[in-house]
Amino acid sequence: MQELVYFIEGDGTGPEIWAAAKPVLDAAVEKSYGQDRRIEWRELLAGEKALAETGELLPKETLTSLQNAKLAIKGPLSTPVGGGFRSLNVTLRQVLDLYACIRPVKHYQGIESPVKHPERVDMVIFRENTEDLYTGIEFAADTPESRKLIKFLRDEMGVNLSENMALGIKPMSKNGSQRLIRKAIQYALDKKRDSVALMHKGNIMKYTEGAFREWGYELAAEEFADSCVAEKDLPAGTLKEAGKVIIKDRIADYLFQAVLTRASEFSVIAAPNLNGDYISDALAAQVGGLGIAPGVNMSDSLAFFEATHGTAPKMAGKNSANPSSVILSGAMLLEHLGWDEAAGRIHQAMNTVLAGRKVTTDLARLMDNATTVGCKEFGELLGAAL
Repeated sequence: MQELVYFIEGDGTGPEIWAAAKPVLDAAVEKSYGQDRRIEWRELLAGEKALAETGELLPKETLTSLQNAKLAIKGPLSTPVGGGFRSLNVTLRQVLDLYACIRPVKHYQGIESPVKHPERVDMVIFRENTEDLYTGIEFAADTPESRKLIKFLRDEMGVNLSENMALGIKPMSKNGSQRLIRKAIQYALDKKRDSVALMHKGNIMKYTEGAFREWGYELAAEEFADSCVAEKDLPAGTLKEAGKVIIKDRIADYLFQAVLTRASEFSVIAAPNLNGDYISDALAAQVGGLGIAPGVNMSDSLAFFEATHGTAPKMAGKNSANPSSVILSGAMLLEHLGWDEAAGRIHQAMNTVLAGRKVTTDLARLMDNATTVGCKEFGELLGAAL
């Protein structure tokens, strides 16, 4: 069995973390399945490398390939000034309709954390990826566009705004919200997780984030009535109903507190775009930082796995970056294929290497008596521990 996976190295530290990650992924597959299964890697160009070789940040050939692909993985991408894109990452998500950003967050033994009980963090964040403020619909203050919109809002909608305001628009749809929440609930059912929490600021933004909450409960009642129960409908004096996933909601600012103080109460979190961005990074900090945080952006046809951190250009070429994020994203890819044995080897190897305290600079800062190793060396340690 051979699976085609497209890859984009990424910018900044991207090439070196990919060079450290790919051998680990290949070795995990070979050690698990011999020659019966393998990945065919096929490179696509995007970002600085694409600009240098083709004169375009996002070549049409890359987009065409991804539009017809099922699996892809990438390192971090930057957007050079004047390149014509607000963000390459956002552009890819919108053009390819990668509406669900899925980020599992859990603690690995050996990494010290700023919280007392990081082992209680075992959550999967489902972040809506194409709507909300990330659509980039905004207008600078004191421009013809902002003045025109302010005049319309004043004259036609009765909204009291000052002349010199900058404006942004926050579009959220029922369809966009529900398809994300549907995926979160189905994941909870498939993985036998006990709850899905809808994260929102609906007490203030009643018709956008408040609607996200209402649409979530509506979807659960209409499509998952036999397998889910709303928290408010639980029998008196109980915290769960046998065999059912609990659907609950939490206001965003409360949830930031709760994942610190009552982490074990949360398993799957479904959130609008901006909230999901914030909470997934905050949770990653509780267990070791973005350097060890995997993720995937999904449409209904394409699963696009990625390192969740930035390009770190100051570290580029210094063999000091942490390749764990893209390696663990690769483990997610293997799980997506149903190659659980290979994915399990990677997770076990990560535990083994971290216990040995030979780690990259970012992790060494979080561990007592750690030995700092380079990006390449860390990948080799993982490969040897498979």
